[in-house]
Amino acid sequence: MNMYLHELKSMRRSTLIWICAMIALAAIYFSVYRGIVSDAAGFKRLLGGYPEPVRAALGISVDSITSLLGFYSMIFSFITLCAAIQAMNLGTSVLSKEVRERTADFLLVKPVSRSAVVSAKLLAAFTMIMATDVIYYLAVSLMASMVKTSDYSGRIFFLINLTLFFIQLIFLAIGVAVSVFFAKLKSVIPVSLGVVFGLYMIGAIIAAGKDNAAARFISPFKYFDMTYIIKHTGYEPSYLIAGAGIVIAAIAISYIIYVKKDIHAVN
Repeated sequence: MNMYLHELKSMRRSTLIWICAMIALAAIYFSVYRGIVSDAAGFKRLLGGYPEPVRAALGISVDSITSLLGFYSMIFSFITLCAAIQAMNLGTSVLSKEVRERTADFLLVKPVSRSAVVSAKLLAAFTMIMATDVIYYLAVSLMASMVKTSDYSGRIFFLINLTLFFIQLIFLAIGVAVSVFFAKLKSVIPVSLGVVFGLYMIGAIIAAGKDNAAARFISPFKYFDMTYIIKHTGYEPSYLIAGAGIVIAAIAISYIIYVKKDIHAVN
């Protein structure tokens, strides 16, 4: 419990910064929504001039762009990118920071197993992700209710926002798994940004192509199609299973490797 609380304390500042950044980004986009609705025809013509692959890569559906759910689906990809970076940073740093901060020897001589160390750190990271998503959801729900021009489905709005948690969970697990393969990871930022932006760009390229159902498994950003969620009020089961498989496999690998690996201090 002491280790869990210590990790929460160490993560709270960065988590607060990410929460504020994501809410601020959503607020900026929502601030222009009513202006877009007031000139819906002109805005649709503008977006209609974009090539189809570009619209697909950006998640733009011209037919529904002026509805609140359609508009939010478009901007949500940018929110998701921020959330994925936060989760990847947490995952990559949660186990490797003891080496960077030269506290590994102090931690590992404690009368606690390495598996317990991993569990406490993962639970703290999971808690911070949950806190981020709950606070963000409450904030954007308030924003949506303030700028809406017509009624919208609260259930679909919740399902869209719930994908934020799923994607963060996937990238948290990937980050933890990546970090245990490094003997000395001095900085998590290059690794985190490289993985997240790499998969994001791959997802954008996949979305711009045709017959991409199989290719979508490559990028977690494409596991949740907003158009499908709005139309069917649910998720595609195959991609949910794929995401769960990534999380389970990555966490299992992390436990196995961390329990057996040699922990060195950074020189």
